[in-house]
Amino acid sequence: MDTYYDVDLRLNVPVAMRDGVCLSTDIYLPRAEGPFPVVLIRTPYSNNVEDLIRKGRQWANRGYVCVAQDVRGRWDSDGEYRPFFDEAEDGYDTQQWIGAQPWSNGRIGMSGGSYLAAVQWLSAPLRSEYLKCLVPRVMCNNYFQELVFPGGAFHLNVAATWGMRTRARTAQSIDFHNWTEAFHTLPLTAMAEHLGDDVGFWSEWLDHPLEDAYWEPLDVTKQFDQIDVPVLEMTGWYDLYQRRAFDNFNGLRQSGQTAEARNPKLIVGPWPHLLNQCTCTGEVDFGARSLLDLDAIENEWFDYWLKEDSNSALDAAPLRLFIMGSNQWRNEQEWPLARTEWQDWYFHSAGNANTAIGDGTLSRQQPADEPPDHYIYDPQFPVRTLGGANCCSPHVVPWGPYDQRQIEMRSDVLCFTSPPLEDAVEVTGPIRVILYAQSDAPDTDWTAKLVDVRPDGCALNLCDFILRARYRESFTQPSLIDPATVYEYTIEVGNTANLFQPGHRIRVEISSSNFPRFDRNPNTGHAIGQDAELQAARQTIYHSPEYPSRMVLPVIPTPAH
Repeated sequence: MDTYYDVDLRLNVPVAMRDGVCLSTDIYLPRAEGPFPVVLIRTPYSNNVEDLIRKGRQWANRGYVCVAQDVRGRWDSDGEYRPFFDEAEDGYDTQQWIGAQPWSNGRIGMSGGSYLAAVQWLSAPLRSEYLKCLVPRVMCNNYFQELVFPGGAFHLNVAATWGMRTRARTAQSIDFHNWTEAFHTLPLTAMAEHLGDDVGFWSEWLDHPLEDAYWEPLDVTKQFDQIDVPVLEMTGWYDLYQRRAFDNFNGLRQSGQTAEARNPKLIVGPWPHLLNQCTCTGEVDFGARSLLDLDAIENEWFDYWLKEDSNSALDAAPLRLFIMGSNQWRNEQEWPLARTEWQDWYFHSAGNANTAIGDGTLSRQQPADEPPDHYIYDPQFPVRTLGGANCCSPHVVPWGPYDQRQIEMRSDVLCFTSPPLEDAVEVTGPIRVILYAQSDAPDTDWTAKLVDVRPDGCALNLCDFILRARYRESFTQPSLIDPATVYEYTIEVGNTANLFQPGHRIRVEISSSNFPRFDRNPNTGHAIGQDAELQAARQTIYHSPEYPSRMVLPVIPTPAH
């Protein structure tokens, strides 16, 4: 039986960084002779909140020192808060300080989700000799492409709601803002002022709409070869960063500096950004089976790497995936799965795929000479975000699977739907849309969504994404489009694991807005975020032998019975 320890506290201990700035640090110590292994948690959300206090005491009860630190410029820590930019060096300096303390045995693991995971990833490439393992939950590693400008569009809802809550030293309430009005503020650079406050990083981010040197320090995807510690990662199919969780997994497997780093573990459930706090995500109850004791799994990981206990932490499969539709967990070895059959599902119509009751169909058959589809994208009346991989205020913009039928009755949403399936089809892997499209605007957006349509007509979103036309070839050298040209666009829709049951239908939605998850493209071609002018665009989607628009599905063969 594990020893249970009483807890001693040392609160608001100042820890000096290399530039002399002191960060407020709370320390939870087992009441016994040390030294002990250490769990480090660094947060912008206050180290003096109930959940973190409870975790700190629990770690100390189990024979760990828990170090909980306010990041620079937040709460009781000194300095200026610049989201993400100081976390690599501050994390490393804190790890070095911990390693020199008499209560530390020189073995540190890091824990936490979202920003608390970002600080883990950012500091790991600096390779403190005391850092031994990570457990990052729900966080990306390329902040330009996933956090701020996903697909080249501005991540409006996240930047606004999360930004307003964290823009000052302490937490700020956002509950009384008129978000409908605020999200429509133009130009985007004026939105923080419209909300009555200054969000310094808001304008700074909008001033850097290219993946340039400004973002370079925050691109850990280029530093996987500098990470030398084992990583246990956790995310959900409806988390906004899950696309990049698989990039992290593959990046470490291919480039991690040590054998331990090249053996990451990844757990993916049917969860939103808060992970498995409930069996329900959005409008779907995935059942009791969907819940895992992630804290127990994390405990086992730390016991193995920090206490060097003999346990089964390394016996777990590299991937543990929840397959929606069948609502079963499954162990896998690689991503994408080696047995994947990549299937092209082509768009078809007689030119009237507008709305779910139009004539748009989806099939394995290549298109014949079919007329294109048209719709008007008017940024004054954008398609509303209804669920999906969102963050961080579900009362403002909901997350998870929702019935999309009200969205699919808009004339600016094209729906391509398969016949009812005779047999079950499992789709597990990255989803991609190859779209042949034309617009009469110099710039516009294209959105794609994969939907599971039940026999009763309920249309549940699985994954979706956006691509801003000017970024179709590069995030460093954007180029506007020629209205006379048909372009091929590749939309990386996201990852999913879903069993389409017999009688269900597979649907693809194509449109040009998903608001306020993403900002509206004003269709003018002007500088990002600076525009108060809006203009409507006439969009044309082709599906023909010359322009075979399609969705590429990773179909997993059903085992023979």
